[in-house]
Amino acid sequence: MKALLPFGLPSPTHLIFSHSKPSIQCFGCQIRRSEIFSFSVKNKFPPAAASSAKAEASTLSHRRSHPPSSSFSLYARPSLLEMKKDKAENRSRVYEFLRNLGIVPDELDGLELPVTIAVMKERVDFLHSIGLTIEDINNYPLVLGCSVKKNMIPVLDYLGKLGVRKSTFADFLRRYPQVLHSSVVIDLMPVVKYLQGLDIAPADIPRVLERYPELLGFKLEGTMSTSVAYLIGIGVARRELGGILTRYPEILGMRVGRVIKPFVDYLGSLRLPKLAVARLVEKKPHILGFSLEEQVLPNVAALMEFGVREDSIASIIAQFPDLLGMELKEKLLSQRSLFESNMLADRDEFCKIVEKLPQAVVLGGEAILRHSDFLRRCGFSSKQVRRMVVGCPQILALDIDAMRASFEYFQMEMERDVEDLAEFPAFFTYGLESTIKPRNRMIAERGLKCSLAWMLACGDQKFEERMKYDSAAVDEIEMPTSFSMKSLLEPREEEEDEDWDEDDAEYEDDDSEDENNA
Repeated sequence: MKALLPFGLPSPTHLIFSHSKPSIQCFGCQIRRSEIFSFSVKNKFPPAAASSAKAEASTLSHRRSHPPSSSFSLYARPSLLEMKKDKAENRSRVYEFLRNLGIVPDELDGLELPVTIAVMKERVDFLHSIGLTIEDINNYPLVLGCSVKKNMIPVLDYLGKLGVRKSTFADFLRRYPQVLHSSVVIDLMPVVKYLQGLDIAPADIPRVLERYPELLGFKLEGTMSTSVAYLIGIGVARRELGGILTRYPEILGMRVGRVIKPFVDYLGSLRLPKLAVARLVEKKPHILGFSLEEQVLPNVAALMEFGVREDSIASIIAQFPDLLGMELKEKLLSQRSLFESNMLADRDEFCKIVEKLPQAVVLGGEAILRHSDFLRRCGFSSKQVRRMVVGCPQILALDIDAMRASFEYFQMEMERDVEDLAEFPAFFTYGLESTIKPRNRMIAERGLKCSLAWMLACGDQKFEERMKYDSAAVDEIEMPTSFSMKSLLEPREEEEDEDWDEDDAEYEDDDSEDENNA
């Protein structure tokens, strides 16, 4: 028989041996029962299980008394809304810090930034340490998204190892701050290797990058490769590429279809052959940087406005290509006024001077007057001086000491009248020791009577042939020219075989390939 126990109390047997969990109707009741029958709980659960039950009960009680979002819970996680709220608060604090420094953070929206002011301060301080100012940072605030350790230091260390001077880092980053977003291995090293492949000496790489840091942002298969291919296609020698790009690396960033080809085509329309343009680029690569619309076209128009013949334009450009990039009209006005006021040329004669010596547009007034005064002291009349300047304006750019030595030899050894010099002022352009003295001695030995032009205005081979004559034939006189286009078209001694496709059509749409370049 079962012993009858008071109502509501289970039998001890049930408490000890029953494996069914008592139903929990009320949390408060469960606690009360555990207090009254603590002995039964201890016997029912092992020590570890009892501890777990207590922890669970404690946790449940804690959850009852605190909302689920409490940060004190071991199991509760912040919601997305709370995470966004925390992130917004952190960003707001960082923005306030930047505003206090004078930095406008408006462009930083959407950019991942440090969550703490300390990290942002580290970035700003580092940029200050290399020379950037608050104004520089405001010009490109996205630089604040670069980590000091992951981005800035690796990039600047690599540039330093290449030889870029630390003193130029600030200017470098002002020109191209996007470099701090680059990967050294993926972005920078391939560009440097490509430049070396263009025969730019390793020692010149840092100077190239300092001059044109934007290079580091170009795609190898885009603008850089097409500009090089086009230049070689018009006749630029491959072995000259290294020197050209070292002196003017901006060429690598020029788009063929929009910049280089229109420039070359326009010079071709002026009867300047492509090969001549190629030779000019080899000597003065910076001419490719002249704006066709804003500089070249207006300057050519100015030359013709001042009376220069259209068929002389090509020769003028070939002699002095820098003229295309000047404020030419103002210089022409100033120089023409100078020549007219000193009775060295009238308006019609001035344009002839420019055709023969385009550099006349940049000759200093003091130098021009010094040379004209020298000629007058030599005994030439003002009329003769004017005729000499118009006939051979190169005498205005010669070394006066050399001119004095040649004139003294002319007077003392050649025993000629100064009118001969007035007729042939180019006499001063020949070397005294190399040409004038040897030829004068040979003519004296032969007893020939000839003009200065017959004696000097020919090559050495032609002069030797003339020495076989019994007399000087006037019809054989070759009037000297200051420049010949043939000098730019002569083949090189070691021309390499070129297999480049010279079809210009392939360059018409090359710009679309490189729209993302800096």
